[in-house]
Amino acid sequence: MDLNEYVGLFLDESMEHLQAINTSLLDFEQRMDDEAVIDQIFRSAHTLKGMAGTMGYDAIADLTHEMESALDLVRSKKQPATAELIDVLFVAAEQLETMVEDISRGGKGKLDVAETVNRLKRFIQPNDVQTATVVPEVAQQNFECDVYSKAVVQQSIAAGYQAYVLSIELSADVILKAARVYMVFDRLQSLGDVILSNPTSDDLEQEHFDTSFEILFVTQSEQKTIQEAVETVSEVANVTIVPFETMPEAEVAISTLQPEPATVDVPKTETSVNETLDTTAPVASKTIRVNLERIDRLMNLFEEFIIDRGRLERIAAEVSSPELTDTVERIKRGTNELQSLVLTLRMMPIEQVFNRFPRMVRSVSKDVGKHIKLHITGAETELDRTVIDEIGDPLVHLIRNAIDHGIENKADRILAGKPVEGNLSLRAYHSGNRVFIEIEDDGAGINHERVTRIAIEKGLITEEEATQLTIEEASMLLFAPGFSTAETVTDLSGRGVGLDVVKSKIESLGGEVFVETRRGEGTIFRISLPLTLSIISAMLVELGTETYAIPLTAIIETTSLRSSSILQAHREKVFDFRGQLVPLISLNEVYGLPQHDADAYSVVVVRSGEKLAGLVVSELIGQQEIVMKPLGSYLEGIRAISGATILGDGQVALIIDSNALLRK
Repeated sequence: MDLNEYVGLFLDESMEHLQAINTSLLDFEQRMDDEAVIDQIFRSAHTLKGMAGTMGYDAIADLTHEMESALDLVRSKKQPATAELIDVLFVAAEQLETMVEDISRGGKGKLDVAETVNRLKRFIQPNDVQTATVVPEVAQQNFECDVYSKAVVQQSIAAGYQAYVLSIELSADVILKAARVYMVFDRLQSLGDVILSNPTSDDLEQEHFDTSFEILFVTQSEQKTIQEAVETVSEVANVTIVPFETMPEAEVAISTLQPEPATVDVPKTETSVNETLDTTAPVASKTIRVNLERIDRLMNLFEEFIIDRGRLERIAAEVSSPELTDTVERIKRGTNELQSLVLTLRMMPIEQVFNRFPRMVRSVSKDVGKHIKLHITGAETELDRTVIDEIGDPLVHLIRNAIDHGIENKADRILAGKPVEGNLSLRAYHSGNRVFIEIEDDGAGINHERVTRIAIEKGLITEEEATQLTIEEASMLLFAPGFSTAETVTDLSGRGVGLDVVKSKIESLGGEVFVETRRGEGTIFRISLPLTLSIISAMLVELGTETYAIPLTAIIETTSLRSSSILQAHREKVFDFRGQLVPLISLNEVYGLPQHDADAYSVVVVRSGEKLAGLVVSELIGQQEIVMKPLGSYLEGIRAISGATILGDGQVALIIDSNALLRK
């Protein structure tokens, strides 16, 4: 059996158990005497150890084994929990995540964890380490050892091997019994040779047994090593070992044990995140795991279908057949519902990103000597998987900067009449067809005078421009490349360190970032993101003989503008839009296309943050669902173009990035 086929399942379940460990560790730090929390960490570590051992990831198995041993002392009241233990458990959890992530990238999950293992072993007193092997009373078993097998055992003993009978019992709620048996055999084969089994190997493979089976095994390893190897297999409840040579030679039948050992609580590995965190009665699951590649393939096929639907609509309009038009309308209604369903398959709760931050906030706040409490709301908010995969790093930058630079130190908070403990809020919510993520701190707010002064010193703006900046515009200077207010450089210093990268990443996802701040009260970074990046609604426009698409999310309205209504301000063309002078941008000029004077122009009014602009086009074609395709590395970097789409007639239309246009 090839274990590589189980890597995906191992990764899925490992991340669930690691998240359970992280969540429980945060609770454990607050409630060191909470037995339920300790049991949760122990169970997750035990299951992770079993899965890692079975898959051959020894570094993970070794580390989780020491975690399990330390936690067992705490939950059995043999040793009290200490702050040092919690710190090392957090370090261990972080290292486990690193190893699992390495496996997800095709690695072997190798990492030097010797220091962490030693720290855990120092917590475990030698006299508290439980011995693994118990030799109980021998009783008659119901399967026979033939002459040939007995001869093999005797020759092995003469060659310096030891023979044992292993009695193994699986959990009562075990699933995939045959797979668990295979894993037991696989672990034993690395230590010696299996001579016989009861039931037979065929019966075990066909799952023709209850939950227990016996093995005659020869090895040069110690009983403790054998026991630990078998216990690393998930859903093994009990393992008992009796030496074969203790039985009378004249005895033809192999005898083994009828043990009454302490039951080891091994949880099921097929659990969901909610089941891991919820101790209430389980509810029958109505979900299945689907490989993401299959969903992506389904999405690609549906995107092609959307393109063909557009072509069919175009043909129906040209033919003018009532029956064809009616059929196309029914297809359109059905595909709209199907589109909603397919897009839902790609949606994932943002909690997968948010879950990494409680531990990070704890670690970073300790590094900078601050007391900070993290509040998370809206973690169930769903986003497209593509956005989920990309949004994590920008949020890390913003949170780390809020901790280091936003929230004051203890002394300054006391002087300001604030509680010593700072508050950091992470929120997500839907609004229309967009998702908003907010990072809010209750720190000192942004010092606009200092920000402006530094921007002038770095040559980002002139003194004249600085006098005209609004508070919001001054705040956005934080996102200028190379801008930093840090007086000393550290790995956390300066809100400007990396914030230009944050802004670029968010905008590459079709999003925007805004800043709100009040001196002495705090700062809010607000990120606006589209729900999905694959299929979007767009306005098709003509520029000369070419067709372009403008996403509807950026459009306020379309209008017709007479040439006499075009004004001049600061040597730029503007027009009056509801009492506000808005700049005009000729897309023909931007993309180097021929320009023609006319009595009236079609204008698309777009917004990016607080900025408005009117995009002058040759003609408005109409609204259409389009499939956004990337341009590829060869065409990357084209100004104000975010992608392309294929129209119903087979033509390629470029998708205009209005955010980039308004940043000029």
